Amino acid sequence: MSHAEKDSFGAKLGMWLFLFTEMLLFGGVFILYSVYLTRYPKEFGLGGHQLDLVFGATNTVVLLTSSLFAAMSVTAIKRGAKQLTLGLLSGTIGCALIFLFIKYLEWSAKFHHGIYPNSPKLIAGPPGESIFFSLYYLTTGLHGIHVIIGGILMTWTAVMVQKGMLNSADNVTLENVTLYWHLVDLVWIFIFPLYYLIL
Repeated sequence: MSHAEKDSFGAKLGMWLFLFTEMLLFGGVFILYSVYLTRYPKEFGLGGHQLDLVFGATNTVVLLTSSLFAAMSVTAIKRGAKQLTLGLLSGTIGCALIFLFIKYLEWSAKFHHGIYPNSPKLIAGPPGESIFFSLYYLTTGLHGIHVIIGGILMTWTAVMVQKGMLNSADNVTLENVTLYWHLVDLVWIFIFPLYYLIL
């Protein structure tokens, strides 16, 4: 194995280990959700019905599309298609911005209706409903931070592609950033049914 191959293997292994810690982080949040869901199933159901299903479903489509663009960008750069790679990365970044904008609209609407952690409306209601929305803001907020980080990484990667620092012969950085983005997408695939489709 050449020195370059060893560096590539080490970088990929490091990314997988990092992604494992991220899975533990979100896994802990989902376990917490499950514990309280068992205790307050009715209140969680009522809370879920107050979320906007259209916003949630739209963001799901947006993130799935972004993951497709990200995966295609890896294939494109390996074929030496620089402009196509940049276009696909731009599409991924655009999807991230759309996702964040929709989430901003959704959060703003909830705040406008007095639904936010420790709001008078939630404090006056059943405790299970307050816990549901606290977990909702914790989970989607944490996920949103990861979307922002992913968007920044995608932008940085696009700049490297533009400058020729990433190309068909050296593209492990793009692969790793894409892996991170797929994790962001995967986490949302769990968030969407847990919060928006709960019965």
